[in-house]
Amino acid sequence: MSLKSIVRELREMKDGMGSMSRRGGERKYWHRKSRSHIAPDQTPLPLLEPIQQGRWSNLPPELLLDIIRRVEESETSWPARKAVVYCASVCRSWRVITREIVKTPEECGRLTFPISLKQPGPRESPIQCFIRRDRASSTYFLFCGLVPSEDESEKLLLAAKKIRRATSTDFVISLVGDDFSRASSAYVGKLRSNFLGTKFTIYDSQPPCEATVQLNSRSSRRFHSKQVSPRVPACNYSVGTVSYELNVLRTRGPRRMNCAMHTILMSSIEEGGTAPTPTSFPHSFDEQLFSSPLPVPKGKDSIIDFSSTSLSEPPVVSVRGSGEPLVLKNKAPRWHEQLQCWCLNFRGRVTVASVKNFQLVAAVGPSHNVSAAEQEKVILQFGKIGKDIFTMDYRYPLSAFQAFAICLSSFDTKPACE
Repeated sequence: MSLKSIVRELREMKDGMGSMSRRGGERKYWHRKSRSHIAPDQTPLPLLEPIQQGRWSNLPPELLLDIIRRVEESETSWPARKAVVYCASVCRSWRVITREIVKTPEECGRLTFPISLKQPGPRESPIQCFIRRDRASSTYFLFCGLVPSEDESEKLLLAAKKIRRATSTDFVISLVGDDFSRASSAYVGKLRSNFLGTKFTIYDSQPPCEATVQLNSRSSRRFHSKQVSPRVPACNYSVGTVSYELNVLRTRGPRRMNCAMHTILMSSIEEGGTAPTPTSFPHSFDEQLFSSPLPVPKGKDSIIDFSSTSLSEPPVVSVRGSGEPLVLKNKAPRWHEQLQCWCLNFRGRVTVASVKNFQLVAAVGPSHNVSAAEQEKVILQFGKIGKDIFTMDYRYPLSAFQAFAICLSSFDTKPACE
């Protein structure tokens, strides 16, 4: 049996389960009728869907392992990679084997499940993405792919909504493009700036797997006004900061930025080092969300409640054990005499000059055991390629969520830095 036929049967099985639920609702409706009513014959028809479901769930483990491995190896890019998520949606046995076969982005260089967005990228070749900005709705969409395609079939990874406040600016980050409420299970974190736009704090909806949370003296829980489910994240954890140097007189050239990642140690980029790699979300989340088309709002947005403010400070996240956190700095550009501008080698991924363009490398000191090649390796690259279109390439030890949050800081207004 070919891989296409397997995926086709999985989709038919999914449609069949939906029709079963509708027939079950009709039987309950006729059962509530009075005896004086004449009802049509409700002789149950032979249902093939449960038998088909049982047949798929009872496959020999060796055969099932071979099928899922073939699907995973053949479908390496989106949207074809949704077939791997379909395999994990059949039943529990399929889900367990699929998760055993699918590796993390650090190991395979591919994004599959939503949790992949919180895991470090590959060590060698970066994962290439692009960001589309919607000025009308102040929304930013992160897609997986080199550049936008004509049919707009790219895979949406993350979305962010810019919320201006009196003393700060928030970028609320979500897994979907039409729900930015903190009471939603799609909420993954946010980015908040100070009044001048010179310092940004990255907040995660979940603490890293290798970190401890230090609570402040006052209550650090931040409940949303509409939050009633214990499965919804009720806390923001500070996991990093992005700082821009002041340049009021504009005598220092391009922007200068530093990123301190509190949950990633400097030892992670040393030989044999590792970065925190979460394996699941703390709250219940449907893995099928990653395979379904995610709607992008058009036109006028609906009113969203962002009134969940609190006087309490967010929890501080610290990595277990002693160690220095990873600090990233922007790579210094060189002055091009002929072009009369500052230049960086983006290897063809950036084509339009912009003050937002940057490359981040590790800020390594003499005391760190980091090779020269690792010091020159670009960990995050961001730049403009067209009107409201930007590329974002990231690699280990950053995750897609962390890289997206850092890039969002470049979109905020910084009158004191440029």
